[in-house]
Amino acid sequence: MKKINKPYSKNRPVSVRQTRNTSSLRNRTDSPSGHQTKRPAPVQKKTTVNRAWLFRLIAVLLPVAGLALIEIMLRLTGYGDNLDLFREYEQDNRFLTMNEAVSKRYFASDDEATVGFDDIFKKGKAAGTKRIFVLGESTTVGFPYTNNGSFDRWLRYRLMHSYPDTDFEIINLALTAVNSYTVYDFAREIVRYEPDAVLIYAGHNEYYGALGIGSTTRMGSSVHLVRLQITLRRLRLIQLVYNTLRRSGKDRLVADARQDPGMMIRMAGDYYISYGTKKYAKGVRQFETNMDDVCRILSRKNIPVFISNLVSNERDMKPFISDTTDNENNASRQFEQAEEAYYSGDYKKAKELYIKAKDLDMLRFRAPEVFNAIIKEMCSRYPGIYLVDAKSLFEQHSPSGIIGKETITEHIHPNLFGYALLSQAFFNVLQQQGFLPLDQAAMTFGQLMEQMPLSRFDSLKGAYTVELLLRNWPFNLTGKGEVQVENSLEGKLAYAVANGDMHWYNALAELSQQYEERSDWQEALKMAELSVLEFPYNESTYLYAARTSQSAGDKAKAAFYYTRAFRLKPDATTAQNAMALQMQLDRPELALPFADYLVEINPDNEDNLTRQQVINEMIAYKTALKADTANIMILNLISTMYLQMQNKEMALKYIAKALDADPASRESRKILDQIQQLPE
Repeated sequence: MKKINKPYSKNRPVSVRQTRNTSSLRNRTDSPSGHQTKRPAPVQKKTTVNRAWLFRLIAVLLPVAGLALIEIMLRLTGYGDNLDLFREYEQDNRFLTMNEAVSKRYFASDDEATVGFDDIFKKGKAAGTKRIFVLGESTTVGFPYTNNGSFDRWLRYRLMHSYPDTDFEIINLALTAVNSYTVYDFAREIVRYEPDAVLIYAGHNEYYGALGIGSTTRMGSSVHLVRLQITLRRLRLIQLVYNTLRRSGKDRLVADARQDPGMMIRMAGDYYISYGTKKYAKGVRQFETNMDDVCRILSRKNIPVFISNLVSNERDMKPFISDTTDNENNASRQFEQAEEAYYSGDYKKAKELYIKAKDLDMLRFRAPEVFNAIIKEMCSRYPGIYLVDAKSLFEQHSPSGIIGKETITEHIHPNLFGYALLSQAFFNVLQQQGFLPLDQAAMTFGQLMEQMPLSRFDSLKGAYTVELLLRNWPFNLTGKGEVQVENSLEGKLAYAVANGDMHWYNALAELSQQYEERSDWQEALKMAELSVLEFPYNESTYLYAARTSQSAGDKAKAAFYYTRAFRLKPDATTAQNAMALQMQLDRPELALPFADYLVEINPDNEDNLTRQQVINEMIAYKTALKADTANIMILNLISTMYLQMQNKEMALKYIAKALDADPASRESRKILDQIQQLPE
C-alpha cells in the first residue's frame, strides 16, 4: 500500500512558504459563488496604539494649556509689565516712544533696571523723513551730560541746520549698564519700524553689563540660552517667578551689592578676569556672536549700519586691578613702563604699552582692543555695514596720538569736546557713504562747536557727576569731603541734578526764567534750543526758540525756527513772522511759500495779495540781476521795494551796489536820501 504524506503531520516540519499559505488559508472563507475571499484584518491593536498616542499628547498639552491659561489670567488682571520695546506716546497717540520698562528684560532687579531717552517718532513714517535709530550703552546715552551732551544730540542739531528741508527722526535707544545682548535684542525689533540707518557705539560694558559673563546678573555662558531667557522674561508668568524669588531673598544682584550704591559696583560680579583666560574668551565670543548677528540681520534687510570702534582713556587712567603674580602680565607694571617711554619721548612704544596695560587690566571696565578688530572685520564682511573710525579722530586730537583727559572724563566716557568728535566721526561716514548729501552749505565742525546750545550749566553738571563717580570704587581718586560747588545759579542747579536732587527739566526751566529776567538772551536762546532738541515735535518749543532768537538779535535763527514751527503746525501768525524775517534777510524765494499760504487761507485780503505780488516781482528782479550784477535800474528797483517795506538794511545793501556801479547816478542818490530818513 502506497504511503501518503500528511501535510500537517505534527512530526513533519513546516516550511516558511507553507506557513504563509496556511496563514492565507486561515484568512479565507467560501463565498456563495464558491470562491474564496479575504477576511477583514483585526483593528483592535491599531486602535489601542492610537489611543496611547492621544493620551500622551493630552498629557503634554494639558500643562502647556494650564500655563497659557495662567499667562492669560495674569495679563487680564494687569499683573506684571509690558516689556515691548516701544509704547504709545501718552501725550499724542500719533507717536511711539521707548518703553521705560523694556530694560526689565535684562535686569534681575526692577530697581536696577535703567531708563533711557523718551525720543518720539511717528507711527507711520512721513514721506521724505530719514529715521535713524541709535543703539548702545552709557556713552551713547551721553554720560555724564545725558540730555545735552550725547553724540546723537550734536548730530541732530547739525543735521537740522545743515539740511533744513529734510526731517530727521533720531531715536536714541541706548541704556546704561547694558551690553551687546541689548543691542542684539533691539536690532531684531527695530527692523519693523522702517529705519533708514542704525548707529551703534557699544562694547565697554560687555563683561559687566546686564547678563554679561562677569556681571552679577549673568545667566550662564551660552549666548543662545541667555537670549532665550531674555525672550521668556516678556511672559507675565516668568515675571511672577522672578518676583517671587526676589521676595524670598534670592535676587543675585541685590545679594551681591556691596557698600557703594553705584551701578558699577552692583553690576561687577567677577573682578578678576585675566587676559587670555576662558572667561575672558567667553566675553569676546559673547560680543562677537551678538554683534555679528546684529550685522547679519540688518544687512539682510538692507538697512545701513554705522558702527563706531571704541575709545577709552589710555594715558590718564591707571589699571584698576593687576595680576601681581605675573610680572609680564602685570597691568600696573606695563603702565609704569608706558609712562617711562612717554616721558622719554618714545610715543610709539608708550602707546603700545598703554594699550597693553589696558588690556591686561583684570577689572574689565574698558573694552579690550580685540573688540575693535572684531568691529572692523564685521564691517568688511557684510554689505551695508560701515566702520566709523572714531578712534583715529580722537587720536588726532590727543597729544602724541595717545587718548587721555583731553577728550575723556574718566575711563571711557568722553567730555563735551569728545562727544562732539564722536558726532563728527559719524557725520563724516554718513556723508561719505551717501546717506547725507555732500552739501557745501552744511554746518562745519567749527560752526557746530560755536553754535551747539551748551552752557556752563552743562559743563558743571558733567564735572560734578564725574567727581562723585571718582570718589567711589574702583577709582577712589578724589577726597571724601564736600564737593566744591560753584557759587552761581548754574553751579547750584548743576550739582542738584548731578546729585539726583533735581530733574534736568526743572533745572532747564529755572535757568530759562532767570536768563529772561536778566535779559541774558544769548543764554536764554541756548535753553530754548535745548528744548527743541528735547521735544522736536512740539511746535511751541520752536516758537519759543524763534521769539528768543529775535530778542537775541539773531534773525536767521528766528526765521529758521518760525519755519520749523510752521511745518509742524501751519498758522497765519507764524507764516507772517516767518515771511517778514525771510524778507529782512533778503530771501524772497523762502518768503514766497508763506505769502502763498496767507493768500490761500484768505484770498480776499488785499494786503496778502499785494505782498504776494511784490515778493514774486522781487524774485524775478533778483533772478535777472544774476545775469547782470551791475544793472543800476534793477538795483534801484529792489532797493526801492525794500524801502517801501521799511527794511533799511536791505535797501542800503542794494543802493550801495548801485552807487558802486555808478557813483554819479541821481536816481540812486535820491533813493539813498529816502533810505537815510528811515528810523534805525
